[in-house]
Amino acid sequence: MKIGVFQDTVCPWCRVGKAHLFKALEQFQQEPVEVRYHAFLLDPTTPPEGRPMSSLVERLGGQARADEMHARVCQIGEACGVDFQFEKIDHIPNTMRSHELIKLAPLDRQEAVVQELHDAYFSRGEDIGDMEVLLEVARRVGLDTQVIQNGLLHEEKRAEVLEDLQFARDAGISGVPFFIFDGKYALSGAQPVEVFVQVLEQISSGNVLE
Repeated sequence: MKIGVFQDTVCPWCRVGKAHLFKALEQFQQEPVEVRYHAFLLDPTTPPEGRPMSSLVERLGGQARADEMHARVCQIGEACGVDFQFEKIDHIPNTMRSHELIKLAPLDRQEAVVQELHDAYFSRGEDIGDMEVLLEVARRVGLDTQVIQNGLLHEEKRAEVLEDLQFARDAGISGVPFFIFDGKYALSGAQPVEVFVQVLEQISSGNVLE
């Protein structure tokens, strides 16, 4: 089975959704599963240098509303074993290069790259739009940082990222996380683990309600 995961690297619900998916995969033994990550930009207007977190707080309706939303994410994250330290985040990066980094990694290392990007941003408050931060992410997961740096500087995977973004637009994907199973079954949002398990089992057995 192949699962395509559309996500943005600064999307907290994508971190939760990924955790739920992989917990479900631990319970699913019917067949091998290949997970591929696809790019989505929550805010395509983010400038290359990023934006201050205060701009998002304003968009959410003020600090009290932002704190309420963050508390909810933290509670759900804690339940599935992922960490959020929103108080450390003061910057919202442009995520284009982080998506390129994921695609520069071999398929068997992409999950580790996504995990490390999430840890860098959500747990440590690092700017994952910054070249040095991205190279440190690459180093942490055992990638050749010189190869990665050259790939990022020359935008070797930019076209693939843009293809993902176009596919998402054409498919009407307006929010993430968004999961596509075997190229034809879709699931939207950070669904509970049991929902992922049910979907995996239904698809594997052929008993899918269209």
